Amino acid sequence: MNPRIAAATALLALAGTAFAQGPKTLEVIAFGGGGNWPIWAAEDKGLFAKSGLAVKLSFTPNSVEQIRNLMSGKYDLGTTAYDNVVAYQEGQGETELPTQPDLFAFMGGYSGSLRFVTRPDIKTYAALKGKTVGVDAATTGFAFILYKLAAMNGLSMSDYQIEKLGGTPARVQALMEGRIAGTMISSPSELLPESKGFTRLGDTTTTFGPYQASIGVARRAWAEKHGEELVAFIRAYVAAMDWLQDPANKDEAISIYTKYIPAAPRPAAQKAYEIMFSAKEGFQKKAKIDLEGCRTVLKLRSEFAKPQKNLTDPAKYIDESYYARALR
Repeated sequence: MNPRIAAATALLALAGTAFAQGPKTLEVIAFGGGGNWPIWAAEDKGLFAKSGLAVKLSFTPNSVEQIRNLMSGKYDLGTTAYDNVVAYQEGQGETELPTQPDLFAFMGGYSGSLRFVTRPDIKTYAALKGKTVGVDAATTGFAFILYKLAAMNGLSMSDYQIEKLGGTPARVQALMEGRIAGTMISSPSELLPESKGFTRLGDTTTTFGPYQASIGVARRAWAEKHGEELVAFIRAYVAAMDWLQDPANKDEAISIYTKYIPAAPRPAAQKAYEIMFSAKEGFQKKAKIDLEGCRTVLKLRSEFAKPQKNLTDPAKYIDESYYARALR
């Protein structure tokens, strides 16, 4: 079948999933930045509405608040690091939760696309000695990538200080204001500091290969009661991803990006598209979780997390049954 005809057929199929009783509201919590591109596209192209959903997207300042609010029921689902799901399920999270978490990953988001960026004057890992680096949380997310990159280049954790600053937007701001020496940055947010001469010291994909960075997350108890809404969300999200990855839609996709990130000039948005829709990393086709990338996450967590555990089964934190239903 012609790809464009197939895409149109998929969009029509979405219309048939709308619930007769009207749109269901979903409260979604995510980190700010370009990683929300598929959600913005699904909203602007009417894909959520055609799936019977009204999606309200909110941004979290940090992963601790995100997980707490998911567990409290303030939000229905979100996008976060696969590592965050593992951390809290294994009792290795940044904060204690009042109840045992039942979080799981239901789809992929993006792979790799994580850069270790430092101030312009810091060109080597050795120059980080005695300096402060920023993280979202010290024991979850992408902090372990930073620790491993530093260790591979001769630095122990006693050689530098850690400051917990929250999500990528806050860390980029701190970096550019000179308050920290370096931080891990989720693409495409590295574009601004690198355009100003900041240094890219490390790159996740180049160093570690596949790395499952972002995933869709929900509570198992919520999903059991709201399976139809979750399936509809996944279906619309995947349709948006398909639409974004069609070269014929590139110009409109870039316009959507600049609409939601108005501070980004169009050339920066074009570069963001090239980064996030590259062959080796970035947004995952069909939002499919990469188990090999999940294993990379588990290896790093097994090395650095406390209490120490040897984690080897990525499927323990994943339930793709809703994803499978969405793609039927």
